[in-house]
Amino acid sequence: MSEVITEYRNENTKDIDILSTVEMVRKMNEEDKLVALAVEDETEHIAEAIDVIAKQFLKGGRLFYFGAGTSGRLGILDASECPPTFSVSPDMVQGIIAGGDSAFRTAVEGAEDNFEFGYNDAKVLTELDVAVVISASGNPKYLSGVLQRADEVNCRTIAITCNSKGKIAEDAGHVICVEVGPEVIAGSSRLKAGTAQKMILNMLSTGAMIKIGKTYENFMIDLKATNEKLKDRAIRIVAQIANVSHSDALSTLLKCNWEIKTAIVSLVMKTDVDNARLELRKHGGVLRKLLPEEIKL
Repeated sequence: MSEVITEYRNENTKDIDILSTVEMVRKMNEEDKLVALAVEDETEHIAEAIDVIAKQFLKGGRLFYFGAGTSGRLGILDASECPPTFSVSPDMVQGIIAGGDSAFRTAVEGAEDNFEFGYNDAKVLTELDVAVVISASGNPKYLSGVLQRADEVNCRTIAITCNSKGKIAEDAGHVICVEVGPEVIAGSSRLKAGTAQKMILNMLSTGAMIKIGKTYENFMIDLKATNEKLKDRAIRIVAQIANVSHSDALSTLLKCNWEIKTAIVSLVMKTDVDNARLELRKHGGVLRKLLPEEIKL
């Protein structure tokens, strides 16, 4: 297997071990600045992937992230933040790491080299789902196992990698390849490659949720108000969109178990909570379809 670019030595950081701490930080920051530009180059591919995911969501499908090591942990992180942010079931977006859940905290040696582990983990997939395989090098056999199983059940596949010559770039149905260049520390793909992966995962999950109506403009209208901070945010969102006082927003939220969209529809349409829920169901839960043009922000 040819050496991948994340394994190369970075000419800009060869002296990093003898620099002052502040210069070390500057060097790392300079390299990090390159990541956003590399991600920008993949804008169209990321947008295409978002549309694929949103389309499958609307069919009742799920989004699965598969990865080993840092890539697997980032997938789990993104998946775990979807339920509280968008009030979706934990089953809708899932992160699976090579070696099982224990590998999230402690590395499981050799897990990424096991084709069967990936194949077996991917048995959860159906033709309605989307499997996103994540790897800087693009070569873990674990992910090859995932992709083979996904193909067998006609599951949509997306690869996020930093190596256009990696195996997953060849085998996935859709490829997002971010060429971030050599790492600050040779081979440490938790750095620039990991940052690029985090940025892309943010875009995939957030973009797909926006496309299926989980936001109104840039308001988080489907959040779960599970603590005081989020309850305060919910009140402010309802008050601003429905153009009512905070006390009216709170009163309505209490009547509908802190369902932000239900509260907004109830206030704007001057209807009771049950009818507001019914109207939302009729319109697929998309708030924008229900609000009159004159109050749209």
